[in-house]
Amino acid sequence: VLPFFDFTLLYNPGAAFSFLADGAGWQRWFFTGVAFVATVLIIQMLRKQPHQTRFCLALSLILGGALGNVIDRLWHAHVIDFLLFYWRDWYFPAFNVADIAITCGAILLILDELIRLRQQKKAKDSHASLSK
Repeated sequence: VLPFFDFTLLYNPGAAFSFLADGAGWQRWFFTGVAFVATVLIIQMLRKQPHQTRFCLALSLILGGALGNVIDRLWHAHVIDFLLFYWRDWYFPAFNVADIAITCGAILLILDELIRLRQQKKAKDSHASLSK
């Protein structure tokens, strides 16, 4: 498609970067179970923090991506990866849209925490200067 991008079709029974892809099929149920537990935990966290927009968006992206991969895993017994980026002889592992959502959610979660810590430090410094 482009000099650094192509569509491909890869079946990944493992996790990210095909981790555990050589298993005997148990990974399908293991990763589905992990996603189920993560889904329950994320929904609980979303209910406890409904007014934290960045935090909720980050968790929603992670949840949506995880559920997208679970649907693939349950329907096909593997995740379908189809986006391939490369440069000359170097290839990044293929991935899918659900992986993009999970990655963006994780990055946003880290940014949200860094912003929260910065605001907390500012408030603490402001409080300390007012009490002098």
